Amino acid sequence: MAEYSPMMQHYIATKNEYKDCILFYRLGDFYEMFFDDAVVASKELELTLTGKDCGQKERAPMCGVPFHAAETYINRLVSAGYKVAICEQMEDPKQAKGIVKREVIKVVTPGTNINTLGLDETRNNYMMSIVYLGDNLGVSIADYSTGDFFVTELAGGSELIDEINKFVPSEIIVNEYFAMSGINLDTVNTKLGIAMSTLDNWYFNEETCKKRLLEHFHMEMLDGLGLKDYTVGIIASGALLTYLYETQKSNMPHITTLLPYSSGKYMLIDSSSRRNLELVETMREKQKKGSLLWVLDKTKTAMGARMLRSYIEQPLINKDDIIKRQDCIQELGDSLIDREELREYLNPVYDIERIMTKISCKTANPRDLIAFRNTLEMLPHIKRIIGNFHSEEFAACYDKLDDLADLYELINSAIVEEPPISVRDGGIIKEGYSKEADELRDAKIKGKEWLSELEIREKERTGIKTLKVKYNKVFGYYLEVTNSFKDKVPPEWVRKQTLTNAERYTTDELKHLEDVILGAEDKLYSLEYDLFSEVRERIASQVVRIQGTAKAVAMIDAYASLSVVATQNNYVRPKINDKGVIDIKNGRHPVVEKMISNDMFIANDTYLDNNSNRVAIITGPNMAGKSTYMRQTALIVLMAQTGSFVPADSANICIVDRIFTRVGASDDLASGQSTFMVEMTEVANILRNATSNSLIILDEIGRGTSTFDGLSIAWAVVEHIANTKILGAKTLFATHYHELTELEGTLDGVNNYCIAVKECGDDIVFLRKIIKGGADKSYGIQVAKLAGVPENVLNRAKELVVELSDADISQKAKDIAQYSKKVEKMNDRYKKVNELEVKQMTLFDTVKDDDIIKDIKELDISNMTPIDALNILYKLQGKVKNRYFVNEN
Repeated sequence: MAEYSPMMQHYIATKNEYKDCILFYRLGDFYEMFFDDAVVASKELELTLTGKDCGQKERAPMCGVPFHAAETYINRLVSAGYKVAICEQMEDPKQAKGIVKREVIKVVTPGTNINTLGLDETRNNYMMSIVYLGDNLGVSIADYSTGDFFVTELAGGSELIDEINKFVPSEIIVNEYFAMSGINLDTVNTKLGIAMSTLDNWYFNEETCKKRLLEHFHMEMLDGLGLKDYTVGIIASGALLTYLYETQKSNMPHITTLLPYSSGKYMLIDSSSRRNLELVETMREKQKKGSLLWVLDKTKTAMGARMLRSYIEQPLINKDDIIKRQDCIQELGDSLIDREELREYLNPVYDIERIMTKISCKTANPRDLIAFRNTLEMLPHIKRIIGNFHSEEFAACYDKLDDLADLYELINSAIVEEPPISVRDGGIIKEGYSKEADELRDAKIKGKEWLSELEIREKERTGIKTLKVKYNKVFGYYLEVTNSFKDKVPPEWVRKQTLTNAERYTTDELKHLEDVILGAEDKLYSLEYDLFSEVRERIASQVVRIQGTAKAVAMIDAYASLSVVATQNNYVRPKINDKGVIDIKNGRHPVVEKMISNDMFIANDTYLDNNSNRVAIITGPNMAGKSTYMRQTALIVLMAQTGSFVPADSANICIVDRIFTRVGASDDLASGQSTFMVEMTEVANILRNATSNSLIILDEIGRGTSTFDGLSIAWAVVEHIANTKILGAKTLFATHYHELTELEGTLDGVNNYCIAVKECGDDIVFLRKIIKGGADKSYGIQVAKLAGVPENVLNRAKELVVELSDADISQKAKDIAQYSKKVEKMNDRYKKVNELEVKQMTLFDTVKDDDIIKDIKELDISNMTPIDALNILYKLQGKVKNRYFVNEN
């Protein structure tokens, strides 16, 4: 069999080193792809699939893209979840002997892409490293585009999924042992579109990881990074750093810190709650408009937008930290002139974090530096205004915010106002920055003028009237003298060529001009590239200063945005209490009130505490506003814990550790789960993970099954939540089961509320007001009428309502409530009996098995109600256990 051509042999060898990547192989002005890569890329990028002779009988499948447009194609592949290895020519093909030397200079992955065309500037592009070792999970998160780097350790799979939903990484890497953890990430990865890779074990070698961290951060011990208690976290972060080194072929100087954090530092919000509350995108359209972020984001910079987003996704649970943020928002609101001036200066600020990453990675172009300079010009003004504020956070921002005046002067003196995009095209360096560059530029521009001056000067000096300065590719520049003037040629001139009717000469001055002029453009472009690279390196050396300033600007922008929203929307500063009380007066839904006409939103109060107002059962018809009311309460609490002001007349909010919402459900066909199964899965997650300090929002539990089953489940869930010995969480529970209103007065802490409705004959008007008490009707037929259901269907429904009256189920619900009271009394009396002496217990040892069997035989099951069955079963159980029983009859 014939061998592959030398070029193809090198391609195949390179491809074998990067089997999981699509290899962009540089050939002249194109990046070419071959074999399977070509087939995949041609489909994904809609390219023509051709072939190339490779030394075999059959041509190798091939496609390619122009090197100058490669970034667009790379972004498309990376966005689709592929990794792209870029194999570049490392020498000039004209000077190469044999095949051109080529090397992979970088691997672009979903988590390492820093091209602005492929990134959303308002959100971080995180990648995550997960290490499973027995019962421990180490997790490290990095945003390569900004240099952010975090590490934590988690207890189990549910916490891991919460972290994934919080950061929404574009790429996840795991160790091989993760497959043994029993944690299934397929569903969450599919929903979020995450690229996931399992790396070889050597990435996760503990000693290798420690060494990598110490070398990168230039430290002797990991204690300096605060990683003493993060045994598995060290491996996760070291593996992630190694992966970045391997793919980026860079020492990544912009990653300057590794911040350990505890997931308990922030409010925990699970994936369904994030989705139901529409924090950063809507449920259906997956758009920003209509989300909480859409309302709160009035930021002027990309950095501020990312920070504000992180505030919303990670609300605080430390009271002091919340109050610090509130103080900043308050100060800005009290100084409107300073705030608006500040926002004017923030408006021209570019994305310092991502520009700095490009500078550090040597991919920044001249226009990036001009954008960076324009940003630096705003910093002194921003710092001056911040100096007028006195809150603790602003004082810290003032200290951290460096005006970077030296870097501004460097760029301003070195780079022209409107440079080209390419670093190789010249026209980058300002006149006066480099004497050598000025000479080359003058040579390029004024070369002909200099030669003309030399010709005139030599004519006058020698008297040779026919003297000409000429040029050809063989001899370069020369002085041509006709034979009639040969005798006037000065002795210092050097003859270069003799012609029939003339002689050609050169001089030292002409040689110097020739050296300067010939190749001046190439030399100038090369020198300008070197000078530009030098400026870029000097900026990169100040990465710590610049990143600190970037974070300060982002924080200022985020606070200014929250202050503007508070002012425009009439928000109030909530009080933060430690007493477990949520007291909201005339609260409003922050999104809904922006989507409807002014003054049309009906405000409502909310009061929950740890005592007699733990659970609110809310009844009323569909479309009346139950879900809006419950969501607004959750959002107001969440906003308060981000430090934001809230839409209400007044608010006194306690710290909640978690917010759970179960609002609506749909079939999850991909995982084979019905609506009811999805609902029960979410309920199970809430009941297992909520604490007494959580806020729970439940909407229509038990609708996906039979009436009796649904009511029973809803009833049992309320009992479980209301019981302070089991859970006792603050809860808003909306339901169409009016029977649950019987729980008020039966269970401590349960209260009834309903949506006020005005009836006008067969029509209804939703008043959108929450009032005390329970509803006795669902108004389903009236709502159906509003929806446009045909009249004959409505009339038939009215007839069936009469026939299928729910009086029986309501009566049974009352019986269950009464029975629950009796059981509670019996339990109290049973406790007292247990305190009697043991000898008294012999009074109850007279029950015989035959008596119990006789009682069972005499039961008339066919005429027995569920309540009767429960009563008899309880009595029989008491006899079997030989316990004291009180006969209600």
